[in-house]
Amino acid sequence: MSVEVSETSLHIGIAAGETSGDILGAAVARELRARLGNGLSLSGIGGSRLEEQGLQSLHPMDRLSVFGIVEPMKRLPELLRIRRDLCEQQLRQRPDCFLGIDSPDFNLGVESRLRRGGVKTAHLVSPSVWAWRAGRIKRIAKSVDLMLCLLPFEVSVYEEAGIPATCVGHPLVEELAALPDPFLIRQQLGVEQQAKVLAVLPGSREGEIAALMPIYVETIKRLHSVDPALRFIIPAANQDRERQIDAALQGTDLPVRVVQGQGREIMAMADVVLLASGTATLEAMLLRKPMVIAYRMHWLSWQILSRLAITHFVGLPNVLAGRALVPELLQDAATPDALAAAVENALERGDLEQVPYFDELAAMIGGGFPQRSVDALEGLTG
Repeated sequence: MSVEVSETSLHIGIAAGETSGDILGAAVARELRARLGNGLSLSGIGGSRLEEQGLQSLHPMDRLSVFGIVEPMKRLPELLRIRRDLCEQQLRQRPDCFLGIDSPDFNLGVESRLRRGGVKTAHLVSPSVWAWRAGRIKRIAKSVDLMLCLLPFEVSVYEEAGIPATCVGHPLVEELAALPDPFLIRQQLGVEQQAKVLAVLPGSREGEIAALMPIYVETIKRLHSVDPALRFIIPAANQDRERQIDAALQGTDLPVRVVQGQGREIMAMADVVLLASGTATLEAMLLRKPMVIAYRMHWLSWQILSRLAITHFVGLPNVLAGRALVPELLQDAATPDALAAAVENALERGDLEQVPYFDELAAMIGGGFPQRSVDALEGLTG
């Protein structure tokens, strides 16, 4: 891949199904554009960040943002139609490479179809085959030419299965290091410097918030009754999620502030974070913030997923550490009383029991994500 803007053109097909994937895809596209300038063209599905890099999304990204097993089944006809439209677009336009970002249940099907059609495929963010549904490795082998892993321990899983894979680091390392000082963030948000703050992150998907916000609201009530000075800030992924969170809080008289976006900034200035599982747990770890993980999903999805699980943990800090470094309260264990007790302990002892181990875990991941990702794609697009 040449860095001469005037001599190289590249067409990348891309599909991101949720906000975290949109962020990752935009970072890769930004690095490609830095090398190629106007020589880069994008097609596929993504959100606002990829659209800023020149993508005209074939369908709204939010239509892919479903979780669990039961929930996607309810929207299966729509998801199949979107997948068909995307495959037809990509096979017609024949990009130099198609990059599926996360959302494996959707993207692996697309990648398999495109690969059979002669389009080179890469997948960014390893499905958690090390955690559950290990049998997916066979499907991945048929779908992708290259797996781009964010975590170093994932590479060996693919190499053992004969799938080309490389670790590209994680964009959060540099992105979070570039955040303003927490003192300045509190100034910008109008939060008192001496205030004790709990950041509450119920997820970015509609279904997650529907499952978690009622429990979080009751947890906040209990914490407020014990410490009326404690402040609560909830970042909402977008306007729809903000309305959903506001609706869950309606009728309460709690010191809760809902802010659209700025999830990372709010975590950075908080004392402790209460959050759903997923990338946010890694963000909190890299920000050196004590945390409590709580998650619930549809009961049938839980019954199925819990039986397919390989690892004992859902939070990435615990997976990296190989032990229960961070409290995980899942499904029936995620009660308001249990969550309130865990948050109180994190406020009192989190800086001693969690934070000292986060530096070592962060060093295992490494940075340079955009450059390493584009370098890895070079073999497919050259």
